Amino acid sequence: MAFSLWPVLLHCSAATIMGWGFHWLNQLPLISKQYGWHYPALTVLGLHVAFLAMIVGLLVDFAPSLKALRTLKRALIMIAMPIEAVITSIYWSLITFFPNLIKMKATADGAPIPFLPLSVDLSLHAVPGIALVADFLLLERKYSQRTVARYSIPTMVACTVAYGAWAEWCARMNGYFMYPFLTENPFTIRLVIYAGSAIVGYISFRILNAIHS
Repeated sequence: MAFSLWPVLLHCSAATIMGWGFHWLNQLPLISKQYGWHYPALTVLGLHVAFLAMIVGLLVDFAPSLKALRTLKRALIMIAMPIEAVITSIYWSLITFFPNLIKMKATADGAPIPFLPLSVDLSLHAVPGIALVADFLLLERKYSQRTVARYSIPTMVACTVAYGAWAEWCARMNGYFMYPFLTENPFTIRLVIYAGSAIVGYISFRILNAIHS
């Protein structure tokens, strides 16, 4: 397979932007004081998986004959792409129309939490999803019907259960969720939110795989 420069540029630039956005989060007053540090936020967890997919993608660019690397990359994309679809759809909808449901105004001790600069916002809530979709549609082959049938639902269910359990535990330790729309709803409604998010991620993945040429 002939070496191509533009996939390297995609993976390097996306990983750099995501890493910069994550580093910027250390400036927020909430992070160092709460249980779980950055990681009660689905945004940060999804960012890490997307970042890892870009790094593995970069390795594949230089060693395309290593089947294990390509298999790992495709597994990471199957995990990260639906998660980023959930993050992107929920975040931009709420921050545009109902910002109080997605943005915490202050820490527990009253320290204000500023709005993210647009550049940071995009690095966390847009670049990961865009990079993953571009990688999948332009550099990868679509997932086979057998792979989709065997792995897509279990993967989405496992991610949803794992995050839901982790978010609930962190909220129990901190006294709040990272997202006000979870804090303000009872457990039964939160279960519906988790399930609805999983459905959004699954449908998004199926649509992207279906339109892949």
